Amino acid sequence: MRKELIYTLKAPFREEFKIYGYRFGHGEPSACVVGPTRGNEIQQLYVCSQLIHQLSIIERNDNILNQNEIMVIPSVNHFSVNVEERFWGMDHTDINRSFPGDPDGETTQRIAAGIFEKIKNYSYGIQFASFHTPGEFIPHVRMMETGHENASLADLFGLPFILKRKPEPVDVGTLNYSWQISGTNAFSVYTSATDTIDEVSADQAVSSVLRFFTRMGLIRYDCHNGYIASTIEEHSLMPIRADMAGIYRRLKSPGDEVRFGEVIGEVLDPYEGEVRSRILAPSDGIIFFAHTKPLVTQNGVIYQLIRRMHK
Repeated sequence: MRKELIYTLKAPFREEFKIYGYRFGHGEPSACVVGPTRGNEIQQLYVCSQLIHQLSIIERNDNILNQNEIMVIPSVNHFSVNVEERFWGMDHTDINRSFPGDPDGETTQRIAAGIFEKIKNYSYGIQFASFHTPGEFIPHVRMMETGHENASLADLFGLPFILKRKPEPVDVGTLNYSWQISGTNAFSVYTSATDTIDEVSADQAVSSVLRFFTRMGLIRYDCHNGYIASTIEEHSLMPIRADMAGIYRRLKSPGDEVRFGEVIGEVLDPYEGEVRSRILAPSDGIIFFAHTKPLVTQNGVIYQLIRRMHK
């Protein structure tokens, strides 16, 4: 394992902002893993730390294969982690909307440019990402349909679901999109948590990446086969919304099966404690995403449902 300084940003009133990468093996730039670009992505930071730990053991046992190099960048935005801000602490811009970056642009654009210059030539790119809405997912691999994607490779992670997304204008500045446009096979891996640590899904994420590396011939590693993934289109997910604001009582979790008409959540009056609304399942299906905050706004999405189609 070789720890390398990837990017440095001078700061006028504090120590320099430094981004490190951890390199394993020698040879062709085969795979790059990038951790949190946002300050609340604690689960993603934890997953990267566990992946680095496992890869260091694999390398010590001489199990990095065929002149391949793997790099892991465990954090891109630890400045915001330290001040407990989701976005860049000074101007609240999003590094993961700043790729491929601009070396003469705003701060987050300069950071993105400095990182992307070091990682754009890898064959495979994996990002541990988070969703814009607070909540929990079924662990899955997400990829954008840019015309450069290779959907068959996503099966090799062995996670339960592969989600395909048609990019919108807001996605053009993401690392995943920029990687694909530059010729890298890019994947975003989502676990069950973001600002807390979920050990079970963290272990699942680490195993999925090591499984992918094994199947691509980058490492030698004994692992189980994982899941036979189901592929879903993002537009096919059914959003379930709260019909009024209040204190939210969640009754279902990601992976739970629901039946049409079943009560899957409640909204309580924040002053009087009465149940103001009961949210009913609009279809049979499986919960893919669940809102986790204690409050909910009117028309806010509280679940995304994979509908089960009747024959």
